[in-house]
Amino acid sequence: MSVKAALLLFVLVYSAGYLSADDESTVTQEQGVAKQIKLTEKTQQLSGIAITILDSANYQDEFSAYGSALTLLPLISLQHRYQLAQAEHSSAKAKYSHSEQSISRQKSLFQHGVASKRSLQGQELQRQVDKASAHAAQIQGKAIADVVLLQWGKQLTDWALSAKGDELNKYLSGQMTLIKITLPATKQLSKNIHTIYIEPSGDRSKASTAELIGSAPQADDSIQGESYFFKTNNPKIKTGMRVAAWIPVQSSRTGVVIPKSALIWHMDQSFVYIKTDAHTFTRRTIGHYAVTADGYFVENYLKPGEHVVTMGGQLLLSEEFRVQIPDEDND
Repeated sequence: MSVKAALLLFVLVYSAGYLSADDESTVTQEQGVAKQIKLTEKTQQLSGIAITILDSANYQDEFSAYGSALTLLPLISLQHRYQLAQAEHSSAKAKYSHSEQSISRQKSLFQHGVASKRSLQGQELQRQVDKASAHAAQIQGKAIADVVLLQWGKQLTDWALSAKGDELNKYLSGQMTLIKITLPATKQLSKNIHTIYIEPSGDRSKASTAELIGSAPQADDSIQGESYFFKTNNPKIKTGMRVAAWIPVQSSRTGVVIPKSALIWHMDQSFVYIKTDAHTFTRRTIGHYAVTADGYFVENYLKPGEHVVTMGGQLLLSEEFRVQIPDEDND
């Protein structure tokens, strides 16, 4: 007996705890390859074979990108500078408004001979000074607003510099985290895509969602692609972390999602077992699949309504090996 045959025999012996000698099972084959496996209901129960009925599912193709969780300290600093400039502008405007009123009274007094021309000129000078101060404070506020817009984009600027400033409190308290994602140079974010998937570990099955905030005006120095701001409430993602991202594309595909336990690998091939009637199981090769949070998306190889084996697939594989062992004994 060859070494490979001995290994296959070990698999069968190991499975003996599930299949007793009295249980009936048959394997039909074509050219030495198993085509169908027939097991009695008793054998199926003893071996713990479990079945799930496939439902139709939609899947959007994705491409990968990378980014990081940003600190909002620079934005908060600019927000405070803007608020201070706004306060100075309001104060300067109030002084200028007071000067306007004073000059009107001073002109009336001068016309009636109560105030001197020198007093009128002094009041006019003060009005000009207050006007210049108000204008300077306005320019300073606009300059800060322009810097925020150039660095953080329209949406974050609106949050920081308008009455919606309370929105930033969610990030300061840790309820939300700001993520900046830079796409590969050849990729774009489709207009109807507002949700992506991110995960620091790079494991797609553990990914959580992140919602689009808006376009980021500054790209990453090392990647010549478009950048976008996203927000996430995932508490595991902390400021400074690098994250992997999966970006859906616009078109979607229809197929089925199988549990991870249904897919079996052997000899560099992946396949599942389909239950075609009460006693019959057929192995079907799965050439392509996509990893999802719930399992594997399969488009062309399986159909909704089919009964796929989710537990006991390895036992069915060992049954197939039985028909190959005698052939290898003759090597």
